[in-house]
Formats: sequence, C-alpha cells, structure tokens
Amino acid sequence: MRLSVVRAYLLKELKELIRTRLIIMIYLLPTMILLLFGYGIRLEVTHARTLILDNDQSQLSRLMIDEFEHSKYFDTQVLPLSETEALHRIKQAKTDVLLIVPSSFERRILHGQRSEIGVFVDGAFPLRATTIESYVQGAILHAASTLADRSGKNLAPRITLNQRALFNQAMRDADAIVPGLIGLVLLVAPAILSALLIVKEKERGTIFNFYASPLGKGEFLLAKLLPAFGLHSLNIFVLFLWATWLFQVPFRGSFALYWLSSELYILVSLGIGLLVSIVTRRQIVAVILTVIITIIPGFLYSGILMPISSMKGGSYLEAHLFPVMYYNHLVYDTFLIGQGLASPRNLLYLGILALYAAGLLLLGRILLRKELR
Repeated sequence: MRLSVVRAYLLKELKELIRTRLIIMIYLLPTMILLLFGYGIRLEVTHARTLILDNDQSQLSRLMIDEFEHSKYFDTQVLPLSETEALHRIKQAKTDVLLIVPSSFERRILHGQRSEIGVFVDGAFPLRATTIESYVQGAILHAASTLADRSGKNLAPRITLNQRALFNQAMRDADAIVPGLIGLVLLVAPAILSALLIVKEKERGTIFNFYASPLGKGEFLLAKLLPAFGLHSLNIFVLFLWATWLFQVPFRGSFALYWLSSELYILVSLGIGLLVSIVTRRQIVAVILTVIITIIPGFLYSGILMPISSMKGGSYLEAHLFPVMYYNHLVYDTFLIGQGLASPRNLLYLGILALYAAGLLLLGRILLRKELR
C-alpha cells in the first residue's frame, strides 16, 4: 500500500468535507438527535388528570385521596358527579383516570369482606394506560396498608415487599433512553456520511479519476473512510459529555470498553453506508435508503423502547441480526451496570461487532469495481 498516495487522497477528502460543509453535519446531526429524542421520549407518566367519586366519605377513602393528591403522578379532583357524568368526561378527553369508591367501602374492608373500587382509564394509548393502572394500584394499596397500621387490625394476610430498582434506582427516563440513543446516533450519522462518499463521485463523474488511476481498491476505500472515521470518533466523547453532563446519566463502567466498542460500532456504521454508496447511483437515493436501513431498525430492534427478551419469532431474530442490539447492550453496561470485560456476554458482543465491521468492509471492497459498468 502506497501511503503517500493514500495521504494525498485523504487530504483531498478532508478539504472536500470542509468545502461542502459536511463537516458541520458530522457534529450537528448527532447532537440534534440526542437532544431532540433525549428530551422528547418520555416513558414515565406524570400529572395524569384524575377524578375521584368518593361515595364512602370514610377514613380509608380520605387516605386514598391524600395519596393521589400528594403524588406527582396525578392531578386529582374530587367532584360530586354521577357516574355517567364522570365517564362522559373521559370521552371528552377531560379526564385520564376515574376512580369510583363505593359506599360502605371501609366498613366492608374492616370486616374482612371483599370490596371493589371502580377504576376507568383512558386506554387510547395502551402503554400510558398500563403505566397509570400500576400507579393507581400502588396508591390504593399504600393507603390500605397505612389504615391497617393505624387501626392495628389485620385486614388480610399481608406480605411486605422491600422493593429496590437496580441500576436505575430513581427510575429516570433519561437513564433508560439516552444510552440507547447513543447507539442510534452512532449508527445513523456515520452511515449517512459514508453513503455519500462514493455515490457523489458517480454523480459528478469524478469516479473516472479512480477508474483511470493506478490506485488500488483498498487504498481508495482507506482514503475515503479514514477521515469519516476520525471525525466521527470525536463524537464518542461529545456524546459521552452530553449524556453525563447535560442529562446527568451516571457512568459506572469501563470507559475503555465504551470507547473500544464505539470505535468498532462506527466501523460497522461506515460499512453499512459504504455498501449503500456502492450499489446506488444518486445521492438522494443513497440517503433515503440509509435512513430506512438505520433509523427504523435502530428504534425497533435496539432495546430502547422494547426489551429484546420480550420479542418473539421474526422480530427476535431480526434484533439479533442487526448490530445495534449488541452495541446498546455494551453501552447500557458501561453507563448503568458496570460489569465490563468480566462479563462473558460483553466479550461475546464485542467480538460480534468486530466481525460485523470486518465483514461489511470486506464486502464493500469486493463489491467495489474499478471499471465502468
């Protein structure tokens, strides 16, 4: 390999990135994606509009109302409405959850009899509805436990749970979303840039300089990809800074593992864009195809919004065929868990990323032709 030729081509690519201002996109696009989605995706439900019909007016019902009124998850109103009027408020989108406390509710509970509370939740958005239901159940059970402690009566055989959430004790959305977004950003941005590297030469006709020169395919690809790889490597540290400083995500693992896996992942992303750039002839087609290949699987099969373990059939298989799942596992480990290289799974996933990178770049070199088709 002639390093002097590679260096000349490399300098030409850097000047081209600066002249066309693509270098701005290299750093602006990842930051925009992280900020927009980091602040925009929220799985936690707060300030759910709650209406309570208290037909019991008892100590237990007042305890339950206090639980709802002093919780950030509910904006509570207690109104003297009929059940029909209250249900109609849900249809009018004025209420998210309705609780109907029946008369003689406390008396039946204290006598060991079964009683029911009517809970109606707006289920237009199933995930939000399920979350609200769990909040309502927790508030009611906590109120019943408080009444039992005050009265000294054994209302029912009870098991006290001492719960603790591991790795994300505060249950913050940012801790769950932002590390996964780093995987999405480092998949999309390098792939889009590398998808333009060769196809723009085809569109402008300057690819004939490569066809007519003694430059080898390996030298050509190295000169093309090395500037993109070096520039995007800086984003590893930029995204780390945004995650830990701006979003206050803890970092408990090995920074060396985070850096090494990110570098391999950037090579994977560049390999995906390279293949797109080789098989397409127009820049707009290359960009659209790259966005489809990266963003859709990056969201659906990365574990950001849905656990991989809950997938079945084709979706489970596709998640394991796409590299973002392996990288996200490593990123979540470095930020939240901290097992590092002591985990055999982390070592396995690191090896899989290395195989992906080598395979995609080798395939790109094979498919690249030094002749006019």
